[in-house]
Amino acid sequence: MRILLLCCLSLLVACQSRGVLPPPAPIASEGRDHGDLGVILDLRSGERITPQRLVERLARASRVVVGEQHDNPDHHALQLWLSRELAAQRPQGSVLLEMLNPSQQTRVDQVRAETRAGRPPLDAIRALAWQPGWDWAMYGALVRYQLRQPYPLLAANLDREEIMRIYQQRPALQGQASTAAAVQQRLQRDIRESHCGLLPESQVPAMLAVQQQRDRRMAEALLAAPRPSLLLAGAFHARKDLGVPLHLADLGAGQGNAVLMLAEVGRQVDASMADYVWFTAAQPEQDHCAKLRP
Repeated sequence: MRILLLCCLSLLVACQSRGVLPPPAPIASEGRDHGDLGVILDLRSGERITPQRLVERLARASRVVVGEQHDNPDHHALQLWLSRELAAQRPQGSVLLEMLNPSQQTRVDQVRAETRAGRPPLDAIRALAWQPGWDWAMYGALVRYQLRQPYPLLAANLDREEIMRIYQQRPALQGQASTAAAVQQRLQRDIRESHCGLLPESQVPAMLAVQQQRDRRMAEALLAAPRPSLLLAGAFHARKDLGVPLHLADLGAGQGNAVLMLAEVGRQVDASMADYVWFTAAQPEQDHCAKLRP
């Protein structure tokens, strides 16, 4: 009996401490021979860690923020992998997406209920009112997986009507971390660069307000969401020195958060930006401003 009991206990421990499944192979075409491909760093210590160690550390956080490059398929494949592995470590409370607006939430809830009842819609894009600005080919597998899960899938962005109101009349942003001059100057510089230097200077303050109100909404949504929560968003929204983590701090929730940045090989990511970085294959370089130049 004693031997049988010990065997049962050993099996139980083995089941509870199973290793994570291997992460997906690279999909993007560039950087396959780069020395950093697949490297995961704990940026606070500089330690190189395994996928299993990363999952174990992220699983301890109440709120996990993952930054992506929207057009990189490897990032979406890793997000799907991470969702599964985190849920295997502990019950997941909720997942939030920058790609969903509040006006879609009722549809998301309905589609999720139907999917979990074995009646997924034939046309998920239409059923969810999925926005064409987010490539379904990139996000479809991830969204379909989340819709099958027992935890809620939540919107984390602003509705278009809210964005227009912010653009027309900038609301005052409360909090010291997000309103610091260095933060706002860096974001303004990024806004100018992302608009290829063609944005009239008079519009920069309004664009800054929209960017920061998006970050504030994501932080508020994270705080309201069942925990542990996982937010998937663009890299600038996820950054500790510029985005959602600053707003969490301003809202009194600066602790219990972990930021993972998914970054293409060759990108520079340091401890001011994230807690962890995972280097992936890269998409071919594109000059998005070329067609706008005379």
